[in-house]
Amino acid sequence: MSPWENRLFPSSLDDFQNLFKFDDVFNGDFLEEDSLMPSMNVKEHKNDFEIEFAAPGFNKNDFEVTIDGNVLNVEGKKSDKKEENYTCKEFSYKSFKRSSTLPESIDLDQDVKAVYKDGILKINLEKKPEAKKLSTKKVVKIS
Repeated sequence: MSPWENRLFPSSLDDFQNLFKFDDVFNGDFLEEDSLMPSMNVKEHKNDFEIEFAAPGFNKNDFEVTIDGNVLNVEGKKSDKKEENYTCKEFSYKSFKRSSTLPESIDLDQDVKAVYKDGILKINLEKKPEAKKLSTKKVVKIS
């Protein structure tokens, strides 16, 4: 059985076996590749969306933020720099690329604002004027 099949069809023993799995920090294979993707937070405000990426160790020139059609692309690349004395270094990315489909309420003709500070890349995307007036909150009655 391939590793992908194990993920799609977990065995009842998987939870038990996971108790005995430990990060092997000294062999460098302790992280799966997809765990090296920066975490992302999205906040919706009345007038805009605020998107944050946790990307420590970069500088603002390492990022490329583009909007292609209705897709937001965020790419980070930094040059290899030799760093000494680390036994384990988990909060560092050499490169990443994330793409997200934007909701229809986003104004695609805007000048996008992005700021990188304290390891967080923050992108603000304004809503269309008509979307700013609409309330997206809907109260659901619980019976």
